[in-house]
Amino acid sequence: MYSLIFHGRRLTQLQKWRHLSVSVQNVTAFSNSFSSISAADVSLRDGLKGNNFTVSYLIDSLGLAKKLSESISRKVTLVDKDNPDSVLSMLRSYGFTVTQISSIITGYPLLLTADAEKSLAPKLRFLQTRGASSFELTEIVSTVPEILGKKGEKTVSRYYDLIKEIIEADKSCGNSCHSLAEGSKQENKIRNVLVLREMGVPQKYLFSLLISDGQPVCGKEIFEESLKQVVEMGFDPTTSKFVQALKTVYRFSDKSIEEKINVYERLGLAVGDVWAMFKKCPSFLNNSEKKICQTIETLKKSGLLEDEVLSVFKKFPQCIGASEQKIANSIEPFIGLGFTRDEFVMIAKRFPQCLTLSAETVKKKIEFLVKKMNWPLKAVVSNPAVLGYSLEKRTIPRCNVIKALMSKGLIVRKLPPMSSVLVCTDEAFLDRYVRNHDDKELGTELMAIFTRGRVS
Repeated sequence: MYSLIFHGRRLTQLQKWRHLSVSVQNVTAFSNSFSSISAADVSLRDGLKGNNFTVSYLIDSLGLAKKLSESISRKVTLVDKDNPDSVLSMLRSYGFTVTQISSIITGYPLLLTADAEKSLAPKLRFLQTRGASSFELTEIVSTVPEILGKKGEKTVSRYYDLIKEIIEADKSCGNSCHSLAEGSKQENKIRNVLVLREMGVPQKYLFSLLISDGQPVCGKEIFEESLKQVVEMGFDPTTSKFVQALKTVYRFSDKSIEEKINVYERLGLAVGDVWAMFKKCPSFLNNSEKKICQTIETLKKSGLLEDEVLSVFKKFPQCIGASEQKIANSIEPFIGLGFTRDEFVMIAKRFPQCLTLSAETVKKKIEFLVKKMNWPLKAVVSNPAVLGYSLEKRTIPRCNVIKALMSKGLIVRKLPPMSSVLVCTDEAFLDRYVRNHDDKELGTELMAIFTRGRVS
C-alpha cells in the first residue's frame, strides 16, 4: 500500500512497494468493528419479478418519485400489497411520521418484506420496554432503519444503544469525541465512529459501517494503520471513496496488495495507472486475478483489443467486477437499436460506463435522442457520454428549449449538433440558446421551459 500512498503524495513514478516508508502524525486512536453493506441487500438487486407492481406500490403508498421507486425496486420485490401494508401500518401505530417512514423504506427497502407481527412488532415493543420514548424510538430507527433487520434482542439492544449514544454525543459535543473515556468495547466503538465523524465522514457512512454484520476494522492497530494510509493518500473523508479505501486497505496486507499490483503490471499497466484506478474506485482491488482475466477475455469477445481493454480499465475500473453475463448483455440493446458491433466497441472505448447500464436505460435514452430528437446514431457514437446524463435533469430540459426554438423558426436549418446541446455545461448552454436573444420576453419564456423541465 505504501506505493499508492507515495503516488497520492507526489503523483510521480513509484518506487517498489516494499522499499517505501511513510510517517503520519497526529492521528487519534481508533478501534473495533464496522463493515460493508449487507450482502442480503445486494443479492436482491437483480430481481425482476413484480418490478412494475413494486414501483406502483411505492408511488401510491409512500408518494415516492418514480425514479426513486424504480431504484428501490431493484433492491426489493413485492408480490402483493398485504405484507408491505402491514409493515407500514405497524410503523404508523408506533408514531412514525410519513416523512420518517419514507426515509426508512428508502434506506432499508427490505423491511417491506419483513413479518410485521412476528419480526417487526417484537423489536419495537422490546425497545419501548427498555424505556425508549416515542420521539427517541422514531428518531433512531428512521436514522438507521437497518437496526430492525438485526436478529435477537441482545443484538438489537446493543446497536440501538450505540446509535443513541452517537447521536446524543454528536448533539451535545458537536464534532468532539474527547469527552468519552477509554474503556469498554462499546465505548471504543463509539469513539472510533466519532473520530471518523470529527474527520468529516458523513453520518450515513458511519452508521452503514456500524450496523453491518462484517468486521472490516475490528483490530485496533490494523485499523489505525489503515486509516493513516488512507489519510496519507489524500482521500476526502466526506466522500464514500474514503470509506471504500479504508475497507480495502484494511482488508489486505501490504504483501497482498503488492501482489495485486504485480498482476496489473504483468498485464501492461504501470503502477501509476493502478494508483489512478484506485483513486477512482478503491474497491477494484478486491477483484481476484481470476476475475480480472475473466473480464479481459469477456471484453475481448465483445470486440475490444487487449490494449483497448486496458484503456477501459483505466477509465472505468468498476467494470472489472461486472459479471460476464452483464457485460455480454450490455451489447444487446445497442445492436437491437441499430448500432453495429464496431460502433458498440467505439462507444465502450469512449464511455466504458455503458458496460454497466441496464438495457432499459440504454433503450430509453437512445430512443429519446434518435426517435424524438432525430439525431443520428452516429451522433451517439461520437458523444457516448450523453448515455450517462440524466434524462430528466439534463437531456429533456435542454431538448425542450431546442424544440421551442425550432417551432418558432429560430433554428431554421438543421438540428444543432448533439455536443453543442448536451455535452456543454449549463452556463454554456444557456448562453448559447437562452440568453443570446434581444427579445427579453423570449429569453424569459425559454428559461421557464428549461427550468420547468428539470426534475430535482
